[in-house]
Amino acid sequence: MSIGHTLLALLESGPRHGYDLKRAFDARFGHDRPLHYGQVYATMSRLLKNGLVEVDGVEQGDGPERKRYAITDAGVTDVAHWLARPEKPEPYLQSVLYTKVVVALLTGRDAADLLDAQRAEHLRLMRELTRRKTGGDLADQLICDHALFHLEADLRWLEMTAARLDQLAGVVRS
Repeated sequence: MSIGHTLLALLESGPRHGYDLKRAFDARFGHDRPLHYGQVYATMSRLLKNGLVEVDGVEQGDGPERKRYAITDAGVTDVAHWLARPEKPEPYLQSVLYTKVVVALLTGRDAADLLDAQRAEHLRLMRELTRRKTGGDLADQLICDHALFHLEADLRWLEMTAARLDQLAGVVRS
């Protein structure tokens, strides 16, 4: 995820302090991995240096100064370009799961056990995500669906690999 672009987009609704940006980010995108304050302020410093945001005001308080950031026209243009650029699909051609299966076969370990254990872990996570999805709002439902679809694809791969394990063992050991 591009944190910088996401924070810029959050500023399009109006100027905000770093604390407010973190809260808005976490509420919409940070359920599983909230931003650290240091990450927000380092990102805002970089965006300021690149001319994508400007300091809209500074407030004095009991602690350090609180800067209020506003997006610039260049920042709005940058967000628009980011949104228009498709994300590169991840082909997963360097899969850790595949590597573990081949290493198990190469070392004489039971690759079928490895696949069974992985299948069980995928199913456990799918149950957890399904519970979260059931009790969640629309954003939770959509992000859980995304994860579930990827896990389903992994499960299909695990089943296909298990069915072809003897054939793969012959190729790997030759």
